[in-house]
Amino acid sequence: MDPTDTLGVALIARARNAVAGELGLPCFAAPDHPALLLPGATFVTLFTHGTLHGCIGSLTATRTLAADVRANAVAAAVNDPRFEPLRAGEFSATQFEVSLLGPATPLAVHCEAEAIAALVPHRDGVTLSWQESRATLLPQVWAALAEPRDFLRALKRKAGLPAEFWAPDLRLECYTVTLFHDTSEIVA
Repeated sequence: MDPTDTLGVALIARARNAVAGELGLPCFAAPDHPALLLPGATFVTLFTHGTLHGCIGSLTATRTLAADVRANAVAAAVNDPRFEPLRAGEFSATQFEVSLLGPATPLAVHCEAEAIAALVPHRDGVTLSWQESRATLLPQVWAALAEPRDFLRALKRKAGLPAEFWAPDLRLECYTVTLFHDTSEIVA
């Protein structure tokens, strides 16, 4: 097994156990991996019966990878304001996805056209910052918004800005993710 695969198994197990513990359900043994003790940033996405049920994450590594994935898993399950908290009865029908973020790189662009030309679909996760507005879209969102113009406009709307908005001091950063999917059997 590839070391990245073993890391994915360890991350998914910790995410599942964190949510199970939060819901008062039994936890299971989780494999160790040396990277879990290093700083890391993750997003945890939950799908219940195949439908998005929560997605919360960190853009920068401010705690160990193990602590980050556990905190983000619980937050995605019970604190994502877009969804009702996950109930214990839904847990067995919930799949977990962990996105391990790579470092962010500023995108040196001066206008929307340059940004659209610079974005790489299906690779780039993008964070937009302007004054108090901030939002990010993971690379997985490219599956629903394949055109860079649509992706960028959705990102601006998520940040609370008009789709056509641009300002000279608007900042974009790109990052990649290593994506790990839950491989446990899901009971529908």
